[in-house]
Amino acid sequence: MYGENEPEPERKKTVPTPLGERVREIRRKRGLTLEGLAERVGSSKSYMWEIENKDVARPSAEKLALIATALDTTVEYLLVGDGEQEEEHAEDVAFYRKYKKLDAPVKERLRKMLDILDDD
Repeated sequence: MYGENEPEPERKKTVPTPLGERVREIRRKRGLTLEGLAERVGSSKSYMWEIENKDVARPSAEKLALIATALDTTVEYLLVGDGEQEEEHAEDVAFYRKYKKLDAPVKERLRKMLDILDDD
């Protein structure tokens, strides 16, 4: 294809952003494929791949919120988080946000379950 003395054209390397690296890391920890995450977010697989692998314009606040929810974390962690403690805190915050939206009877059942687990 290329002559003996003809160099191959340079290819642009994809360089993920810290946001993309965190999305990929959490997605893999959750056992999600790109396709699975895309379905949860309501986006295409190729768009999610771009977020993970390219230095592209930041997604909208709404899209970031959907990604964070799909990964059970927070937008704050995706944007600036670092370290395992930060990730654990983000998971707790995401859980609490879900909890706040539950109906009172469901909250009461969860409290009872927690009491049972806490007796150990």
